[in-house]
Amino acid sequence: MSSAKFRAEALGQLERIVRGPGFSHNERLSRFLQFLVERHLEGRDDYLKESVIGVEIFGRRPDYNPKRDAIVRTEAGRLRARLIEYYAGEGKADPLIIELPKGGYVPVVKQGAQAPEARKAGALWRWAAAGLSLAVASLLGAWWIAEKNVPIAIAVLPLENTSHDPANDYLADGLTDELIRNLSIIDGLAPRSRTSSFAYKGKPRNIRDVGKELAVDYALEGSVLRTGPHARIDVQLVRTRDDFPVWSARFDREPTDVLTIQDDISRGIVNSLRLKLGRGRRRYEISAEAYDLYLRARSQTEIDTAPTAGSLDFYQQAIKKDPSFAPAYAGLAAALALRSAVTFNGDPADGGLLNEMRSAAEKALQLDPLLAEAHDALGAVYAHDAQWQQAEKSFRRAIALDPNSSSWRADFALSLLWPLGRIGEASQQLRAAEQSDPLSSQIQGALGAVLLSGGRYAEAVGHCQRASGLDRIDCVGRVRLAEGRIDPAIRILETARLPRWLAYAYGRAGRRSEAEALATPERGRLLQRALVYAGLGDKDRTFEALDRMTVLGPVRLGRTLTFPELAFLRGDPRLKALRKKVGLPE
Repeated sequence: MSSAKFRAEALGQLERIVRGPGFSHNERLSRFLQFLVERHLEGRDDYLKESVIGVEIFGRRPDYNPKRDAIVRTEAGRLRARLIEYYAGEGKADPLIIELPKGGYVPVVKQGAQAPEARKAGALWRWAAAGLSLAVASLLGAWWIAEKNVPIAIAVLPLENTSHDPANDYLADGLTDELIRNLSIIDGLAPRSRTSSFAYKGKPRNIRDVGKELAVDYALEGSVLRTGPHARIDVQLVRTRDDFPVWSARFDREPTDVLTIQDDISRGIVNSLRLKLGRGRRRYEISAEAYDLYLRARSQTEIDTAPTAGSLDFYQQAIKKDPSFAPAYAGLAAALALRSAVTFNGDPADGGLLNEMRSAAEKALQLDPLLAEAHDALGAVYAHDAQWQQAEKSFRRAIALDPNSSSWRADFALSLLWPLGRIGEASQQLRAAEQSDPLSSQIQGALGAVLLSGGRYAEAVGHCQRASGLDRIDCVGRVRLAEGRIDPAIRILETARLPRWLAYAYGRAGRRSEAEALATPERGRLLQRALVYAGLGDKDRTFEALDRMTVLGPVRLGRTLTFPELAFLRGDPRLKALRKKVGLPE
């Protein structure tokens, strides 16, 4: 059998396995297996090291030390057991066998031609060995957690507003958001990010299912009842594997005590899980009215969309009520970051908004240097100004202060690493963000796009398919284009919201008149114009269109220049001049 045919059959076998019941509901194990097999088939066995896997698959930091964190070995034991289970059941007649031998991470792919009796005997032996391995791994896992080397994963589910007045939703949502932020800076805890937690808002939920979907050990759930000037908050910490309540509490307080309640809840979780509070959070003294405005602003500032003028106004009112409340300045800076399109695609960022954003972030840090949100916002401003060293320092400081937030890692990846062409590092940060925020379709789409820029199309398509709506269409269509499957790509992209990638596809297909018709001069379609000429292979007009895109700044242009659709420009001296014009390094 030719190597190309064997590789195709191996990838087909891999797809059969991850579609099976043992893998289809366990995204982490599926991704682990796909990573190992795909790197092996690419001839990159030297890449399959524990230190690399810990960073690439399990979101550990670049300085990950396998001797102190057994996550890769533990998950490899689970993976071996799942593979044995698969081949003992629905995969017993499969033409290929994929195994993960003990003592390493290089998989073995071989023909499944062994005698049924031999396979059965081997399976029984492997089952026994796997059972012992899992028992040992469980004991080791408990020891690692006890030693605080593996953080305990926790989800803060949206608190329910039981007052039956939708006007009080902001209080329940804001408190949920603040609890996530408070727990994220406690040593030994790894809370899931806001997007994944709020996916359960207003929906029936089973705690065991939540544990599986978010890969968490515990879930905090509860309710908020507001009656006039009083608030009653009920919370319960539940162990997800058996739906066992570990700790619960009720707080009947005045609104002025809301900050104290948050601290009491955090302390209750810490005590029940026998953790240390660590550095905790700075205790702020703030009026009830100012804090109420702050919670209203936070409840309206969604990660996925630009904030409304109302949310900005609430932050500004909170600052006016209490000019010493640092989180309000940090929240304003973060909201302005979304509005100014520094971290997201869009038209040129407004200079006035950027100045206001810089001022708010710097004021927040002056009042409280430990606010991760303010460091992140300042990193975005520096990146827009092509001050790359300062930007990287700010992003890394935000991550160091709050390593469990998906937002800081995503911003670092999309605003600095990707534009600078540091694709491997960008994908590492996004994989870490994915671990903290497994239900975020935006992170999935971003990871798919970054992997596309790195030429890793087989990996990209899986993340593209987990993106949402129209982003999913664009991403999957681009993968098909990169694979040279032009006609299927066109069929996909004809349903997209914007025809920019379709314009490129028409050019690649030789449909010149249809492509040229999409070369619109509108400011909001600058990328589309460049893609039309790229699809037609016209270097001169592509460079002309890209030069017009310099008004969008170095972040947007830097990402664009990594696109595989523009690979034909590399090596042209005009590219160096274009990068220099916006402050991108060579």
